[in-house]
This record gives sequence, C-alpha cells and structure tokens, in this order.
Amino acid sequence: MNKTILIAEPGKLEVLVTRTFDAPRERVFKAFTDPNLIPLWWGPRYLTTTVEKMEVRAGGMWRFIQRDPAGSVYAFHGVYHEVSAPGRIVQTFEFEGTPGHVLMETDTLEEQDGKTRLTTQSVFQSVDDRDEMLKSGMEGGQDESYERLSELLAKTERE
Repeated sequence: MNKTILIAEPGKLEVLVTRTFDAPRERVFKAFTDPNLIPLWWGPRYLTTTVEKMEVRAGGMWRFIQRDPAGSVYAFHGVYHEVSAPGRIVQTFEFEGTPGHVLMETDTLEEQDGKTRLTTQSVFQSVDDRDEMLKSGMEGGQDESYERLSELLAKTERE
C-alpha cells in the first residue's frame, strides 16, 4: 500500500510531501487538472468540494469551496504560475479563512514503471505560517485526499 510521506524540518519554510500512485502520470495529471474530477478526491471525505473556478493555464485562477455536514463553508484559491503537462504544476494556495497567508506549491509528477511519484513542495512565507498549517491538520487532510485519489485512479482504470 502506498503511503503519503510528509517532511517538515524544524525552522524551514517548506513542507515536502511524496506519494506514489498506481497509475501513469497522464492520469494523475488529469485528476489534478480536470474540474470534474477534483470534487471526487480533493479534501476529507466528510466535506463536499465544489470547483467554482479552474483555469488550468499560467496566469489562470482556481477557487474551490468545501462544505461540512453542518453547512460551514471553507474556501481556497490561487493562481497557476506554470502548467506543464504531464509533469509539473506550480500554483499559489491560500485558505480564505486566514487571508494573506499564501504559499507557493510545486507538484512534480515522475513516472516509474507505470506508477507515478508525486512530489509536492509547499513554500510558506514564514516558519510560523508553515507551523500553523501543520497544526491545522494539513497532514491528515492531504493523506485522506491522496487515499481518495488512489481509489479514484483504481476505479477509472477499470472503467
């Protein structure tokens, strides 16, 4: 079973996350860039995700809205800085609940024997921002998202 690995070295501005998916990188890249697929895997299972905007191109914007069973709303947005199919996406990420705390995220997809290794580098503006994101449950949320993505990739392979 593939596992999400998160590395956050004390005092550094970045978080590195790696995960291997049992699918070719073109399919993993599509899951990251298709607005119809995002709601099927992005975020914890108990939240519903709606893609409000997703302009997958350099300079394009994205905005996702999540709702919990009680009706609380959580929104996230950013700007794509680079989209190089099927190997790299560079974008900003900001949780609208804490405006002004923007991070730069680089997703790199490398294919190895029909599987895809995803490496995500998230660079924060301060160590405090990074540590607050980690305390907020970043690791659990990302791990659950990637579990859901693995399930989706397995399901779409059979279809």
